[in-house]
Amino acid sequence: KASVMETVQQNFRPEFINRVDEIVVFHPLGAEQIRAIASIQVDYLRQRLADHEMVLSVTEAALDRLGQAGFDPVYGARPLKRAIRQQLENPLAQEILSGRFTSGDVIEINANTEGLVFKKRSRISAA
Repeated sequence: KASVMETVQQNFRPEFINRVDEIVVFHPLGAEQIRAIASIQVDYLRQRLADHEMVLSVTEAALDRLGQAGFDPVYGARPLKRAIRQQLENPLAQEILSGRFTSGDVIEINANTEGLVFKKRSRISAA
């Protein structure tokens, strides 16, 4: 924090610095934090699919792949939502619209060297 304050004082006028209430220093995110953020974002999709009686199962490999695609050292995890939309949500929507997945299906998302793989694992039993 001292190093950051020194840089701030060298680059900004005291009038500006005086208006800043607090400076928060963020540390780089690790793979574990990126996976956790990806999991949280995927949970939103999981909830939307549950409204249509579909279950989404995402492997750790798929979460890692999304994390790699959506992480940038400069922007952190900000691009993650876009990566999830492009690599998971949009292709999954196409699969649902084509009729591959329907109400009651369990959709498993895995990753291989090509990208994400969508698989119908089993049906939800009606109890």
